[in-house]
Amino acid sequence: MLKRFSTKLNLQKLVLLTLFGLLISSAYSSAATLTIVSKANDTANRGITILSNQVAYNLNGPKSAMIKHHQALPGGLKFEILDAVTMKTVFSAKLGKAAQVTDWDLENWYSPADFTAFHQPGVYKIQLTVRGKKYQSYDFNIEDRAIGKIGIPAMVNFFNHQRANSKEELAADKQVRLFGSDQTVDLQGGWCDASGDISKYFSHLAYTNYMLPQQIPMVDWSMINTVEQVPALLEEVNIKDKLQEEALYGADYIMRSLSPEGYFYMTVFSYFDKDPNARRVVGLLADSKTTSDYQCAYREGGGMAIAALARISKWNRNGTFSSAQYLAAAERAFSHLQKFSTKYADDGKDNIIDDYCALMAATELWIATGKPEYRDQARQRALNLKNRLSPEGYFIANDTNRPFWHAADAGLPVIALVRYLDIEKEEPQRKMALQAIKTSLDYNLKVTKQVTNPFGYARQHFLYRGKVKGGFFIPHENESGWWWQGEDARLGSLAAAAIVGGRLVYPDKGPLGIKQELAVYATDLVSWILGNNPYNMCMLYGYGKNNVPYMSSMYGHGSGKGGISNGITGKDGNGDGSGIDFKVEDHGNEWRWSEQWIPHTSWFLQAVTAMSAN
Repeated sequence: MLKRFSTKLNLQKLVLLTLFGLLISSAYSSAATLTIVSKANDTANRGITILSNQVAYNLNGPKSAMIKHHQALPGGLKFEILDAVTMKTVFSAKLGKAAQVTDWDLENWYSPADFTAFHQPGVYKIQLTVRGKKYQSYDFNIEDRAIGKIGIPAMVNFFNHQRANSKEELAADKQVRLFGSDQTVDLQGGWCDASGDISKYFSHLAYTNYMLPQQIPMVDWSMINTVEQVPALLEEVNIKDKLQEEALYGADYIMRSLSPEGYFYMTVFSYFDKDPNARRVVGLLADSKTTSDYQCAYREGGGMAIAALARISKWNRNGTFSSAQYLAAAERAFSHLQKFSTKYADDGKDNIIDDYCALMAATELWIATGKPEYRDQARQRALNLKNRLSPEGYFIANDTNRPFWHAADAGLPVIALVRYLDIEKEEPQRKMALQAIKTSLDYNLKVTKQVTNPFGYARQHFLYRGKVKGGFFIPHENESGWWWQGEDARLGSLAAAAIVGGRLVYPDKGPLGIKQELAVYATDLVSWILGNNPYNMCMLYGYGKNNVPYMSSMYGHGSGKGGISNGITGKDGNGDGSGIDFKVEDHGNEWRWSEQWIPHTSWFLQAVTAMSAN
C-alpha cells in the first residue's frame, strides 16, 4: 500500500515536474524569442544616422539628405521635415530605395530623402521613425541663395585669415633669397597655402607634369570672378568691398612675383622651419627637395597669373600697383611664356594643363585689350582642348592615352572654355567650344551613374598600372610617388563647371538655369562637402555641427573659420583609390583628410558663386 502510494506520488510528481518544465521551457522560449526580436530591432536600429547638408539648402534648388543604416530599411518609409523651433511637421515624403556602394563597404546602406518639393524659408531638421524610435538630423537653414549668403562671407574671411602677413613673414619675404643664390627679391604678401603649411605656391607638383594644381593665381582669379558675377549678393551680405580688397591684395602679390626677365617665381618655401630666414624661392620636388627650377610655365601658375592680372586690370582700381601696371605685366608675361613655357615645363612640352591655363591667359588678355594676337592664341588653345576629348568623353592629358584626372582642377577645362565663349562671337569657333563643353558634361554625368552611387559622388577615369580604370577617388599610386588627399577642390570645380557650362549647352527654366540632372549633380557635390557624406562631416570649418580638429601652424596661422578641408579619400593602402576613408588622426598623416587648402576654398567659392548667379 505504501509502495503503491509512493509510486502514485512519484507519478504525480513526475507529471507536475513535467508540466512545470514545459511551462518553464515555454517561458524561456518566449523570452528567447523576445530577445531575438529585441536584438533584431537593435541591429536594425543600430547606427542609423541622418546625413544632411549641415549648413544650408537653397530655397529653389535640389534638396536631399541620406539615411545611413546597417540593414536595408523597408521601402516607402516616411520621413518628415520638422520646424526646428516649433518641432511641428511641415513636410513629409517617402524615402528612396536603399542601396549599398560596394566599392566602399558592405556594412552600410543608404536611403535618399528627397525634399526638393519643399519651398519654405526657415530652420529645419529631418526626422525618421523606425520601429517606434525617432532619429533626427542636425538643424539646417533653407533660404533663397542661402549657401551663397552664408558661404561667400565665410570664405572671404578665411582668405583674409590666410594672408602671409605676420611680422616674421613680412620681414623675411621682403628680401627672400633665390635658391642657390645670394640674390634676394621682395615677395611680401600672398596667402599661406594650407592650415598646416605657410609656404606660398603658384603651383606645386610640377615634376609630375599632369597633377599640378593652380594655387595663388587661381584663388585671385576666383575672387575677381565672384565680384563680377554676383555683385548684388555681395552687397546684400556686406562683403563686396572686402572681397575686392582681397583680390587686389592677391594681384599685388602676383605683380611682385613677376621677375625682371618676364617669368613668375613659383614657390616661397618655408621648409617647415621655424626660422623665417630659412625661406627660399624654389622649385619643389618630392619629399621637400628643392631646386632652382622656380620659373613658372603656363601650367605651373603662369597662365592663371596672367589671367588674374588681365582681368582685374579692367576694374580700373589700384592696389599697391595700378590697373595699367597689372595689364602691362600680364602682356609682358604672356609674351615671355609664348617663347619659354615649354622650356620651363619639366618634360619640355605642353599638355592639357598648359592648354587650359594658356586659354585662360589669352582669353582674359583678349577681353582686356581686344588684340587679335590674343584672340588667335585663345582659339588655338580652345581647339587643342576639343582635340583632347576621347571617344568616351573624357579629356586626354598627354599625347597618347592618359585620361585627364585632377584632384583639384577637374572642372577647369570647361570653366576655361566657358570664359572663352564670353568673348568669342564667330559661329564655327563657338560651335566647336560648345560641343567640347557638352561632351565633357555628358561624360561627367555618365561616369558618375555607371555604378550604384546614392550620393552622386563625381567619379572619373584614370590610368592605373597601364590600364584605364574608373573610380570614385583619385589613385594613390600616381606620378607624384606620394601625394594624394581629399578632393573637395575637385568637387567644387566640377560643380561650378556643371552649372556655368550647363547654362550654355543645357539651359533650362529650373532654379540653376540648367537641366535637372545637372542641377542635382552639382548640388550633390556641394552638399557632400557641407556634411551629406558617409562620415557626417562638414568640411566648411566653423560651420555645421561636425568639423575636423583644429590644426595649428607657425606665426599664428592654422585652421581658419570658413576654410574647406581636404575631405574624403579612397581607402588608405589601396593604390587604385578604391574603398573609402576619412581619418582625423593618423600619426601625422591626418593632413590628407583634415588640412585646409586654399584650392578647396577657391573652388568651393566658384561653385557657390555659380549657384548664386542665376
